[in-house]
Amino acid sequence: MNNDIKYKLANAMKECMVSSPVEKITVKEICDTCGVTRQTFYRNFQDKYDLINWYFDKILIESFHQMGEGSTVYESLVKKFEYILMEQLFFKAAFKNDEQNNLKEHDFELIRQFYIDQIEGKSHRKISDKLLFQLEMYCQGSVFMTTQWVLGNKNFTPQELAGLLADAMPKELADVFREVNLI
Repeated sequence: MNNDIKYKLANAMKECMVSSPVEKITVKEICDTCGVTRQTFYRNFQDKYDLINWYFDKILIESFHQMGEGSTVYESLVKKFEYILMEQLFFKAAFKNDEQNNLKEHDFELIRQFYIDQIEGKSHRKISDKLLFQLEMYCQGSVFMTTQWVLGNKNFTPQELAGLLADAMPKELADVFREVNLI
């Protein structure tokens, strides 16, 4: 039941995004659009950015699940980008936002932690500071390029963008990804 309300709120947010930028949308507008109370909203989310991040998590969780089942980084990125294309209006508005709790920071933290967990879990050793630096640099670059693509500044298919991001991985990081079967 709780997820039903969350999806209802996410759909209302998407509806509001048709006519307003994220920073101008209020919680009251979201609630009025889907017919729930502000109390219901705040029982489920801290703020509108938390709602956006929750919705984005649904995509990442699926792509992370696929990576856990043997899909490569490339295959998982293609699925993520195809879903973003289906929800282009929502993600274009969400990635434009640079306020607190924004989607770019959230995306970075999720993919960074996922890769750390995968590397450490599959290699049975703690990630080195040097490798962590490379991973964070790679994740930041990936989020930046994804944002550029979503905003229309880069004209690639999901497959092309996924290929470019997979190929851009630093050699030492790519070697570790190969070792743990992520590429």
